[in-house]
Amino acid sequence: MARILGVDIPRNKAMKIALRAIYGVGPRIASDVLNRAGVDLEKSSNDLTEEEAQGIRKMLEDGYLVEGDLRREVGLNIKRLKDMGCYRGTRHKKNLPVRGQRTHSNARTRKGRAIAIAGKKSIKSMKS
Repeated sequence: MARILGVDIPRNKAMKIALRAIYGVGPRIASDVLNRAGVDLEKSSNDLTEEEAQGIRKMLEDGYLVEGDLRREVGLNIKRLKDMGCYRGTRHKKNLPVRGQRTHSNARTRKGRAIAIAGKKSIKSMKS
């Protein structure tokens, strides 16, 4: 199993798919890196030689912002918005959707699990 930038590349996958396990690498960057490193896009990740892995590693380190550096930059950008106190920053602080999505009926992923309203009486108990 190849290890690139601290990430274990998945086994038995085409290299153009396996490289996407690295944070910040999508379809376009994966194909660009493989073409520049001279590795076949459809080559299995099991068949990757150490020289090819080294070439991929070098291309990613030199030309792209990936893994820890990218995570750090995104975190700093969010922290900057929070410190600034702008609308997007306050949405991040409150753990609500940032990009204009509705929250009345959706946004459960961002807001967390729904909490029942305490003390609400059922219809049956009111009729008695």
